[in-house]
Amino acid sequence: MRNKSGPEPGLSKLGLFTRRLLIAALFTFILTPLLAEKDKPPVTDDVIVDQVRVKIADDSEIGGQPIQVDAHNGVVVLTGKVSSEKFKAKAEKVAKKVKGVTGVENKLVVGPF
Repeated sequence: MRNKSGPEPGLSKLGLFTRRLLIAALFTFILTPLLAEKDKPPVTDDVIVDQVRVKIADDSEIGGQPIQVDAHNGVVVLTGKVSSEKFKAKAEKVAKKVKGVTGVENKLVVGPF
C-alpha cells in the first residue's frame, strides 16, 4: 500500500531535474543574445553615414531636402538647408534612431533654397 502523505520516490527526483533543466534553458535563451551583442564589432562612421542618408532620403517629409551627413566617432553632423524648423527637427530625430549613433550635431539652417 502506498503512503498518501508524500510523492513516490522517483517523482521528486524527476521534478527537481525538470526544474533545473528549465532554469538552465531560460538562462541560455536570455544570456545568449546578450553575450552575442558584445562580440559584434562597433558600427563604423561610414556605415552610420550611409544609414542616416538612406533614412533621410526615404522619409516622405525630408527626403527632398539638401542635407549633408557626416559622422565622427558615432556623432552625426547634419549640415545644409531645410525649409522649416519642423524639417530640421525631423532630420535630427531620424538620425538619432540609426544604430550606432551616439549623438547628433544639428547644424542645419532654416531658409529658402
